[in-house]
Amino acid sequence: MSDAVATPSRRPAKAAPVRRPAKQRRPIRLRTVLLTAVGWLVGLLFVLPYLQMFLTSLKSPSDLTRSPGTYVPSHWEWSNYADVWKGTGVGQALTVSLEVAVASTLVTLLCALPAAYYTARNRFRGRGAFLLLVLVTQMFAPTALVIGIYREMVALNLTDTLLALILVNAAFNLPFCVWILHGYFSSIPRELEEAAFLDGAGKFGALTRVTLPISMPGVVTAVVYTFIAAWNEFIVALTVTVSPDRKPLTVVAPSFVTQYQAHWQFLFATSVIAIVPVVILFVVIERYLVGGLTAGSIK
Repeated sequence: MSDAVATPSRRPAKAAPVRRPAKQRRPIRLRTVLLTAVGWLVGLLFVLPYLQMFLTSLKSPSDLTRSPGTYVPSHWEWSNYADVWKGTGVGQALTVSLEVAVASTLVTLLCALPAAYYTARNRFRGRGAFLLLVLVTQMFAPTALVIGIYREMVALNLTDTLLALILVNAAFNLPFCVWILHGYFSSIPRELEEAAFLDGAGKFGALTRVTLPISMPGVVTAVVYTFIAAWNEFIVALTVTVSPDRKPLTVVAPSFVTQYQAHWQFLFATSVIAIVPVVILFVVIERYLVGGLTAGSIK
C-alpha cells in the first residue's frame, strides 16, 4: 500500500488593495461666486438701516448734534434704553400694542377660518360675488375711512378703548385672511378628508387633524400678516385713542421728535424695541411654517 503523499495547503493570495482615486474638487463656478456675492450684498443692504438705527439709539445728545456726524457713537449710552423704558411710557405702549395685535389676530382667525373653509368646500349661490366682495373690501385703506370709523366708534361709545382698535384691525385684515385661506383649502384634495371620515373622524376632526395641518403655511401667513398690520397701524390709533395709557407704540414713538424737541436717541431706541416682538414671532412660527408642508397627510 503506497503512502499518501501529503500535499502542502495553499493559502489564497491576498487581493491587492484597490486604490481609490482621490476625490477631485469641483471647480467653483464664476456664476456661483457672483450669486453668492449678490446675495450677501442684498442682505447687507437690508441690514444696514437696522444697524444704523441701533447705533443711533446708543448715541449721546452731543454725538447727535456733532457736525460732521459719525456713524459709530463716541460714547455708548446704554442708559438710553433704561431712560426710554421708565420715563416715557414706552413699556405701557408696548403692552397695549401686544394686546391689540394678539387679540386682533385671534379674532381675525376665528372669523376667517370657518368662512374660508365653507367657501372652499361648498358651492352656493352668490359664492363668486361673495369672494369678489371680499377682494374689493381689501382695497379700502383705513386712512380713507378714518372719519367714518371715528363717528361709528362715537356712536358705539368705544372711543379711547382697546376694543375699538381690536375691532378695526380685525375688520381690515379679515378679507385678506379669508382670501388666502380659501386658496389653501381649495388646493387640498377632498379625498384626504374622505379617508378621515372612513377612519371615524367627523367634519370637525377632519378639519383639525387633516386640513388645518396641511394648510398651516396659509394659516401662518395669515397670522404674520394680521399681526404685523395690527402692530404697525397708526392712523386709526391716533384718531381713536386719547389717554396716554391706551396709545400703542406707533403713536408714542413719533412724540420724541416734535417742533420744539428732538430726542432722536429715544426715537431709535423705541424703534429697536418695537422690532423685537416681530422677530420673536418669526422665530417661533417658522417651524410651523416648514412642518405644515408635510404634516396632516401622513397617517
